[in-house]
Amino acid sequence: MAEQQSYYGTGRRKTSVARVWVSPGSGNITINNRTPESYFHRETWTLHAFEPLDVTNSKEKYNVKVFVTGGGLTGQSGAVRHGIARALLKANESYKSSLKSAGLLTRDSRMVESKKYGKRKARRGQQFSKR
Repeated sequence: MAEQQSYYGTGRRKTSVARVWVSPGSGNITINNRTPESYFHRETWTLHAFEPLDVTNSKEKYNVKVFVTGGGLTGQSGAVRHGIARALLKANESYKSSLKSAGLLTRDSRMVESKKYGKRKARRGQQFSKR
């Protein structure tokens, strides 16, 4: 029996890392063995995470299995989005133009700035008082 081809993509955002497997199927999506609606409590996070499937019109063509760790839910939805885009690119090279024009293949490199000594946070200093 022939095994179905599965395509892998890694997505990262802030401190979150998503491992994504995309395989031809009927559109089943799981995130950490849960449904997207039960994992991402807000609809905006769910829509943001699965934007690559909407851009390529392939929501019903592929099954998506995601394991995501680290960070908060906003960073995790961005990591899932990046991972799905990379996996779809491996699955079908013709998606490259639509994914690239939507800006889904670029990793968002913005991270939290580290705290500096002598400061309260990364940039916030002590409050000045003349007296």
